[in-house]
Amino acid sequence: MLLMQMEDHIEVEGKITTILPGTMFRVTLDNNHEVLAVISGKMRKRWIRLSPGDRVKMEMSPYDLNKARIVWRLR
Repeated sequence: MLLMQMEDHIEVEGKITTILPGTMFRVTLDNNHEVLAVISGKMRKRWIRLSPGDRVKMEMSPYDLNKARIVWRLR
């Protein structure tokens, strides 16, 4: 029997600094590290609007710390 394990991810928070084409964003983390982020499918489906200055919660892979997926817009 083969068991599939979900890949672990790192949850971080940051602030959107730049909006890029193709629903991509430049986000600065709390430790001043910049990452390239995309919107998750649920946010895209619900037409969640993001603008510079918004705080967001993201998921990052432990293998590539320069890319992230935005999963939540914080207030």
